Amino acid sequence: MVDLPDVELESLLTDVKICGRDTSTAGPILTRRGITIISRYALDNTDPKSFPGSREALRCLANAFLLHEPSRQTFVDIGYASKAAERLKVDDRDDEFIISRMLFLLTYNTQVDFDELINKTQLDESINQNVARHAKAFATKSGRRKSESSPMVDMSLVETLKLMFNITYYYPDLVHKFSPSIEPLVRLIINHPLPSPPLQSPITYVLNALLNLDLASSEKKTTFGPETRSSPLFPYSSPEEVVDRLTSIFNKAIMTMPEHELDQAAAPLCTLIRRLYELAQPQMKEWMRWIMLPRERDRDKPLGTGDTMAARLLRLSCSPGLPTLRENISSLLFELSDKDANKFVQNIGYGFASGFLMSHNIEIPATAAEAGSLSSDGDFDSGIAYNPVTGQRLSAEGRDKSKKENQKEMTPEEKEREAERLFVLFERLKATGVVDVKNPVQQAVDDGRFEELE
Repeated sequence: MVDLPDVELESLLTDVKICGRDTSTAGPILTRRGITIISRYALDNTDPKSFPGSREALRCLANAFLLHEPSRQTFVDIGYASKAAERLKVDDRDDEFIISRMLFLLTYNTQVDFDELINKTQLDESINQNVARHAKAFATKSGRRKSESSPMVDMSLVETLKLMFNITYYYPDLVHKFSPSIEPLVRLIINHPLPSPPLQSPITYVLNALLNLDLASSEKKTTFGPETRSSPLFPYSSPEEVVDRLTSIFNKAIMTMPEHELDQAAAPLCTLIRRLYELAQPQMKEWMRWIMLPRERDRDKPLGTGDTMAARLLRLSCSPGLPTLRENISSLLFELSDKDANKFVQNIGYGFASGFLMSHNIEIPATAAEAGSLSSDGDFDSGIAYNPVTGQRLSAEGRDKSKKENQKEMTPEEKEREAERLFVLFERLKATGVVDVKNPVQQAVDDGRFEELE
């Protein structure tokens, strides 16, 4: 190492960092000798505060890892992976950002043994502590959420969550090591200000990290009664708080995000809600069904045509532009129906339920096409008659028929969306092999009824 004043050395490392951003000038940095020298400046000093230039050296390494994949293994081979993990113990957001990013990149195509790294450096505890610090920063005694957060705070949080996600994904045996982060992650979902639209960084990373953890392990007995259980997911003081926040995020995302962004962004959130339903107590399950399944007021019109969350979910469940999310939503609605095909058809109507049941080889109830009824609380019995296909009350259906003469014809855009929806439903039905059905669009092509438009 060169014996220079710290200020001058830091300035030189800054110049090296700038050169290391471009592969055309980064050649000497990316060699084994270059990585070794920079690693010494970055991590050999036991007290990073005594040498500010170490952070510039860390940035040089982070750039090298990103630009030149073999440099990651070089870093591992010279024995600096454990020193980087040790550095993560420092309570500093800049260090957290850089070190977490470096370790995250080491999860790809290197021979790092994170099992050994955790045993040697307590990396899991460092990550859990950083997540807890972030959650504490957004906790407020007054109960009011902060309106904004620092960019560096969010950036360091994101890198920590990416690192946690990759470790738990590639090393499932280590998942239990990160259970202490479940409660802080939940508090981040509750307290962190929501961006607009909501499914953006860092919220998406919080959801992904939480989804990878063993949520069942977070439940614990309390002193409030022999059968009472409390967990961060269903806190005793406000058991519906977390579910309410998640469904609110989901609903806002549906209303504000275009479909091509919604498909991948919302699928983990939908899966997380399904996990919570699986872990919920009967009373909480009933409340979740009340939020996401059609209610009596939804049956004034055919199901899926209103502006409630249940109606939006039904429309998305057969959207051709959501190959991932539509399957996830249908599975959610099926689970909310206790995985009972008869309840499923009753809850959302045969039109929405049939495609999912057939594609999953679930027998459709023999009474599915017969008229049904439901009571005022939404349970089906000898109460109000309804159309089993559309889910609309027969009394409301009669009123709609009398108004059809005054209704405007569908716009071309509405016709196109309806045609796309029906196309998806026919393709689902055809794929099951249960019946031999030909898609009307394909039939029109075969009959020569398609006309080329300029």
